[in-house]
Amino acid sequence: MKVYLTNTIENKTISVNIPGSKSESNRLLILKKIYPNIFLHNLSNCDDTLALSRGIEAKNGIVDVHHAGTAMRFLTGFFASKKDIELTLTGSKRMQERPIKILVDALRLIGADISYVRNNGYPPLKINGKELVLDSLSIDANISSQYISTLMLIAPSLPKGLTITLKNKITSVPYIKMTLELLCRIGIYCTLNNNIVKITSTKTIKDITINIESDWSSASYYYSLVALSEHLEITLKTFKRDSIQGDSKVVDFYKKIGVDTIFNETDNAITLRKNQKKIENFLSFNLIETPDIAQTIAVTCFGLGISCELTGLKTLKIKETDRLLALKIELQKLGAELTITEKSLFLKQRKTINKNIVIDTYDDHRMAMSFAPLYLKVPIIINNPNVVSKSYKTFWKDLQKIGGKVLIK
Repeated sequence: MKVYLTNTIENKTISVNIPGSKSESNRLLILKKIYPNIFLHNLSNCDDTLALSRGIEAKNGIVDVHHAGTAMRFLTGFFASKKDIELTLTGSKRMQERPIKILVDALRLIGADISYVRNNGYPPLKINGKELVLDSLSIDANISSQYISTLMLIAPSLPKGLTITLKNKITSVPYIKMTLELLCRIGIYCTLNNNIVKITSTKTIKDITINIESDWSSASYYYSLVALSEHLEITLKTFKRDSIQGDSKVVDFYKKIGVDTIFNETDNAITLRKNQKKIENFLSFNLIETPDIAQTIAVTCFGLGISCELTGLKTLKIKETDRLLALKIELQKLGAELTITEKSLFLKQRKTINKNIVIDTYDDHRMAMSFAPLYLKVPIIINNPNVVSKSYKTFWKDLQKIGGKVLIK
């Protein structure tokens, strides 16, 4: 299946409802399972969240999360900490190539019974749940923040709580702070000071209703659309200025790429508007705290014909695909000149874009959505368009609201 994108857009103002944040939703689903009197609104309906929602109900047998990396990590910790659970946690072929040893080692330090079914350090995992009575551990912070968030989410359900010492520099501070903020919001006592996380054991909490903010990483594709357009203006609903999502930094990044963000505090909405300031021919961004928007920024800069250097990208190599390599291959098809290292990308300025190129998505939702806005510049074709359901099921339908021809066949 392919999606064919052609620009027939008229300059206009439109409004889009982006689903709730996947990152917030998945954290809150774990917490809701521990504390059933948490009530959630605007929960994400993406594949990752549905995989976690279904998987968390299991007590035995095989739990297959498919491509859902967050579900794999969060459920590993959740199942390991629950008595009377005995199951195998597995996923897609790519999931079985994504490392999980650091998390498993950390859980074993506090008493977890987890073993590898096939390859050491990788899923599938055999998990025998038990009460984890040890209350402290150390873990390298220079790794995926989801490992750390996994430990933080189960910490209040442990009989003695948990103290986590984070060694070395923390890779993705915003995601750890998001987990901390959500714990605090539901009434858990928790702190992060001098790379030490302390979370108190908490048996019960007061009833609480949480309205989940829409997803800022999904919003990045609309920033790209506005940047690549002439005078397009888009309003996105359920967004806040004081967001706990790290990808809200897209506001600052895209201001330098020609997009202003107007906050409507009354309606909890933002309006993206093209500004008429001259964009610099070379832009440099450190995305160590926001790696999920790297693909979007790289494609936007290419579409605008400007050079860019993106650093802080070491975690992209272990995502749904090797995103740095995938970016290089697909941008080169379009005529780009770029070089990559293990943690950076340098894109050389180029004013022409090859037309009617077929973009491969590598089973990676962000590859599909980050390349889609280029249809405002040239006709483009994207393979396996349904991959977007991993994080944003209605993306193609919402893209049609922008204008232009979106043909899936």
